Amino acid sequence: MLRAGAGPRPVLSGAVRQATGPRLTGLGCGLFASLVMLAAATADRILLAASPLGYGLVFLVVCTATALWVRRSDLAAAPVSAPIAFTVGLIVLSGDTGGRLMGVFTTLALQAGWLYGGTLLAGLIAVLRGLAPARPYR
Repeated sequence: MLRAGAGPRPVLSGAVRQATGPRLTGLGCGLFASLVMLAAATADRILLAASPLGYGLVFLVVCTATALWVRRSDLAAAPVSAPIAFTVGLIVLSGDTGGRLMGVFTTLALQAGWLYGGTLLAGLIAVLRGLAPARPYR
């Protein structure tokens, strides 16, 4: 006997729920963001000749994903890991003129708008997720 509504569950809704559910720890949040930004900086340097626009847009996406995928108990890690990840990517992206470290500091100063915007976005999402009522896992 089949109960009412006991038919097959839609696969797409389960996949969307699983993809948007929080699952990163605080450390995983930082590692995820740093590794993605490192890969993005490498691709940006090779494909777009170190375009600040491309790197900044990827940073905003990474900040959003990190803030959405972090566990509820580790929400503070999302805005903390954002500037670290941005800086890790700049190690690859900064030029060799004047030394690598000086290039990182110069690029940080010149691209502060992206850095502040992504960190603010991650912090805003984390605060909103923290204020939302907790829903039980199924």
